[in-house]
Parts: sequence; structure tokens; C-alpha cells
Amino acid sequence: MIYQYVVSLKNQGTRYINLFGILLSLASAVFFLRELVLEQHFSLAYLVGVVAVVGFISWNAYWSYRGHKVFYSRALLIAALVWMKMPYLQWVSFLLIILALLEYQAKYAVEIGFSEKQIVINSLFKKRISWSQLSNIILKDGLLTMDFLNNRILQKEVEDDEEDDADEDEFNNWCRLQLEKVRTEGKDQL
Repeated sequence: MIYQYVVSLKNQGTRYINLFGILLSLASAVFFLRELVLEQHFSLAYLVGVVAVVGFISWNAYWSYRGHKVFYSRALLIAALVWMKMPYLQWVSFLLIILALLEYQAKYAVEIGFSEKQIVINSLFKKRISWSQLSNIILKDGLLTMDFLNNRILQKEVEDDEEDDADEDEFNNWCRLQLEKVRTEGKDQL
């Protein structure tokens, strides 16, 4: 489907996802170090796990400080592999693999596509909204407001994007036209 407008929403949870990734990775490194110290014979897997996980965390901290988007999935995947060798809590490896795979989706900016037929919210599960469900849509000062007929409101911040296809007034006018089309079609059917 071709969308006349696509609006990207700010992802407010990225900071918390990063913090969760750091905590899980560091906790894993502590458990690996504990096993390395307490184990009677030397295990290369635990040593590699500690060094790799701490290395990835340090690398991500450096790039995050420089303002880049970082992902902790590599550290989580390495930790998951080492957890498989641990003498206890091997199920943690499956949890870490799932979290590493979901990190990209969780950090992905939600996009809302506007076409003449419908509105699609592109998240983990796509949500389709027909124009007949809405009473108003306004994009103003970086805030998208969608007012539904059932008195529900969706209001989210929009990402600052220098490559906007159109300005707010053009978008608002186009949405107003779509809503008027739906209202006149509804009246014609009565």
C-alpha cells in the first residue's frame, strides 16, 4: 500500500531498554566471574563470557556517550551461550536469546502510515484504523493527536525529522479532507 504520509513517533522506552540490557549483561558477567573463581578447574568459556560481555558493554557505553544508537543484543547473545554451560539456571539462556531478538523491535520507532483508505500503525502487530473511526487528526508542534469517535485519544510525540515530506499545515489539511470525505459518504448512504 502506498501511504501519502508517514509519521514516525518518538520511542520513549529506549533508555529503559538500554538500562535493562546493561543490568542483565552485568549480572551475567558477575555470575560468570563467580563460577570462574569458585570452580576447581579453569574454564575458558567463563573467562571469554566475562571479557566479551564487559567489552560489549564498554563499547556500547562509549558509542552511547557519543550520541549513537546502541544495541545490547550481542552482549546478551554471548551471555546466553555461556549460560548454557553454567551448572545452574540454564533456562536463563533462552530468556536472554528472546530478549536479544526483541531488542531491535522494541527500539524501533513506531510509524503511522496515512493513506486515503486507512491508517496503519506499524508496530509489532500492525493496527489498522479506518477514517470512519476518527473525529479529528492534528499534527502540531511535534505532537500527533488522533481523536476517535469513541472518546479515545492517541497523543504521541513525533520524531524530529529534517527530511519531512510536508509541513504540519499540509498534513492537517489533507487529514481534514479525508475525514470530510468519510462524513459525506456516510451521509450519502443514509
